[in-house]
Amino acid sequence: MTDQQEETSKNKVFPEFNFAEGELLLINKPYKWTSFDVVGKIRNSLKPLKLKVGHAGTLDPLATGLLILCTGKLTKQIDTFQAEEKEYTGTMVLGATTPSFDLETVVDQEFPIDGITEEAIYAATAPFIGDIQQYPPAHSAVKVNGERLYVKARRGEETELRIRNVSVPTFEITRIALPEVDFRIVCSKGTYIRSLVSDFGKQLNNGAYLSKLVRTRSGNFLLENAFEVKDLVDYLREQKA
Repeated sequence: MTDQQEETSKNKVFPEFNFAEGELLLINKPYKWTSFDVVGKIRNSLKPLKLKVGHAGTLDPLATGLLILCTGKLTKQIDTFQAEEKEYTGTMVLGATTPSFDLETVVDQEFPIDGITEEAIYAATAPFIGDIQQYPPAHSAVKVNGERLYVKARRGEETELRIRNVSVPTFEITRIALPEVDFRIVCSKGTYIRSLVSDFGKQLNNGAYLSKLVRTRSGNFLLENAFEVKDLVDYLREQKA
């Protein structure tokens, strides 16, 4: 978190919460936390209240940014929030691939990038804009026969992946400093940015993996209005003191 973000977080005004009736909480998910880690932390902070707490859209552990949490009666609307359009910013690294399509696993292939031009990079976004099809990463939380794909992948098992239809209204390149390329993507529910980055590398007859990802928007909800986990937890504990 930058100094400006930290200052903004400190200056946020906490509303009067009614968790039992239902609250929608905007959280900035920390790096290397799972989405369920955040849910558990907030749920524990609400004890002794016995409330349902759930999130509307998983973020990978290595991603940060906007995570929507719902409590109490509002958990019934999680599917509605989860279905909304998402926006991400991130960084990909060209010239290499990893089995997980991100930094969770080590590089398994390398490719020369000296022949890749900026023009080619900009042009390579075109096939990924609009309604597209993609496969989820083998290292993902998608369930097959009741088991997460990443569990099977860690055991070295191969699983037939099912193609999915997604929509990407916006895919723009915002910075090129090879081997790094920054981007902004607006997409539908269920879009795997890691898969898109991997496919982008193939479009360039090269390789690519995701090195940074931030969810900046979900529907009309913005990351800039989100609470830091620590700040919210501290506030909730103070209210019980």
